[in-house]
Amino acid sequence: MSIPTNLNQVFLDPSPTESIATGARVDQAIAPIEDQELALQPADYSLLTDLYQLTMIACYAGEGLAQQRASFEVFTRRLPQNYGYLVAMGLAQVLDYLDALQFSSAQIEALRRTGIFAAAPESFWELLATARFTGDIWAVPEGTAIFANEPLLRVEAPLWQAQLLETYLLNTLNYQTLIATRAARLRDVAGPGATLLEFGTRRAFSPQASMWAARAALAAGFDATSNVLAALRLNRNPAGTMAHALVMALAATEGSEAQAFTAFHRYFPAAPLLIDTYDAIAAADQLAAQLQAGEISLSGVRLDSGDLVTLSQQVRQRLPGVAIFASGDLDEYRIAELQAAGACINGYGIGTQLVTGNPVNGVYKLVEIDGIPVMKESEGKSTYPGRKQIFRQFRAGQIQGDRLDLMAGVNQPSSTERPLLQLVMQQGQRLQPAESLDTIAQRTAQSIASLPSATRQLQQPTSIAIELSADLQTLIQQTKRQSSGTSA
Repeated sequence: MSIPTNLNQVFLDPSPTESIATGARVDQAIAPIEDQELALQPADYSLLTDLYQLTMIACYAGEGLAQQRASFEVFTRRLPQNYGYLVAMGLAQVLDYLDALQFSSAQIEALRRTGIFAAAPESFWELLATARFTGDIWAVPEGTAIFANEPLLRVEAPLWQAQLLETYLLNTLNYQTLIATRAARLRDVAGPGATLLEFGTRRAFSPQASMWAARAALAAGFDATSNVLAALRLNRNPAGTMAHALVMALAATEGSEAQAFTAFHRYFPAAPLLIDTYDAIAAADQLAAQLQAGEISLSGVRLDSGDLVTLSQQVRQRLPGVAIFASGDLDEYRIAELQAAGACINGYGIGTQLVTGNPVNGVYKLVEIDGIPVMKESEGKSTYPGRKQIFRQFRAGQIQGDRLDLMAGVNQPSSTERPLLQLVMQQGQRLQPAESLDTIAQRTAQSIASLPSATRQLQQPTSIAIELSADLQTLIQQTKRQSSGTSA
């Protein structure tokens, strides 16, 4: 077979039997009708993975390695720019995924039809047919502040199971950790008294992402979400105001902006009003007159554009007892600027800048196989070998530093230290009930409050120092010598 010179030929239009490393199309004669909806259900979790997870599992099965005990850890090598910490989030969805993990006969048949696995051993198919997660999960509690090169989760399981989990775990943990970290920073800057509303559904990267974003924001300190489905699933009331479209539609058909406000309040008397469709100050004057005359009651108004500092100050003069909410591509930096400039704002609706942004590049790396510590030594992408524990050091309620140590023969924590990784699933069974969002939100607030101010600052923060124990440093050197074939 000739070697293709065009990579598109390899990955986009291959012969179904040319290579297992291709995206070969299923034979159209037997392929089912395309599912354009691409909706995700728990029954689909097993196939929501990258192809190479399955091809590696087939290789492990053929080589007799599938059942070897393996440990993989999730961590990030570096923090996003201008971040001094991350807030771990997504563990609840990881455990839900593990509970539901299995392959149906229809899914296995679909894999067979691709032709990619034609040479896979029969033991591979047997693994899939009986698949259930039977391993252990160690994780830091959701809402815990973590730093670069610290494992926020470890999987200890038969190699084939641990390998299969990588894609879904990284998708879940990376995204929710990003949202939780952004939400925690926003809460930290806005202060405990400000109302923070999550408005990001329309800008999240998918409907599923919008659900996870709402959950992570609430768990990291936001007060409510506008996502109705997420709110009701999480036993919360959704929150929101109105759009400019309603003001324009009713003003055009009923005569004025004031009549639009009156009509909306007829059905939702407690709802804040969006006052900057035309002239925010004129709208505030009209509402002030109605309030003085006792014609309306008003809980709040929202500003979505313009000079928010000046507008909020002028609206406050006219509506002194009314809460003012702001929205419009706000982030923690913009909120800090508004506060520094004296803006009179009581709450913020955060959308795009919360649910998008610099990604958390968490990775999932093998650290031990069959009791043998392993490490990656690639330049800029090296890892630490062995199963590890994080010992957090406190003084007067403030984090002083973290010590990364080995689980095997791990040194006991001192009176000022606390181990962070907890055993949350053993032999495929959960060890504790799911935590409430309120519990996680309280942990997030406490965790952020325990960070030094230099770690919490928005510009050029200083992250917490991570100490490698003497045992871990020794293991790193031993593993390097073993991988290079040298001896002590």
